Amino acid sequence: MVVYVFRRAQGCRLLSDLLVATDSDEVVEACHAHHVPAVLTSSAHRSGTDRVWEVSRARVADVYVNVQGDEPLVTTGHIESLVRPFLNEPEVQVTTLKTRATPEEIPTRTANKVVTNRHGDALYFSRLPIPCDRDERGSVTYWKHIGMYAYRRSVLEMYHSLPPSSLEQAEQLEQLRLLEHGIPIRVLETREPTIGVDTEEDLKAVVALVASRRS
Repeated sequence: MVVYVFRRAQGCRLLSDLLVATDSDEVVEACHAHHVPAVLTSSAHRSGTDRVWEVSRARVADVYVNVQGDEPLVTTGHIESLVRPFLNEPEVQVTTLKTRATPEEIPTRTANKVVTNRHGDALYFSRLPIPCDRDERGSVTYWKHIGMYAYRRSVLEMYHSLPPSSLEQAEQLEQLRLLEHGIPIRVLETREPTIGVDTEEDLKAVVALVASRRS
């Protein structure tokens, strides 16, 4: 799956360098067997952001993009959406993606939700449905958060230097550390569907979707 994700990400022309960062010898061996560049990082990292920070020590760039290896449906459109704000909006520090949640995704805790302000910056992320439709009017739009990010180098430095925050630990969502310390996260809408593979059922759904596109 990691090799598959790498090949799909290769199609984005906005990326000047691309590699797999992991703490697994098995993943590194699999990548090298398919001629995919991979580096072994510390097993002490608690999040993907920390792992990207380690990579940034040896590879200097203005912006770093974090595409999780369990996102086999990533597209060049996803990555371009993450990167483009950095090209002409100097105030943007971090970007991520959202898409409309399906009725099945709204109640589940495996599909993270996000709410934003009118400028498109995140107000909060949660595993629960937010906002609460208190009067059950059915007029609330729920947004699913897609766990891909892009960061300025300075943000990675700050993130790694900060201890895990209380909200981050409660929700087990790493991006909340940034919000708790006043770092804005720009959230871009995408209409390209994606399925993060967290369970066997997710994997089966991805395999079926890919097979249907090839037929």
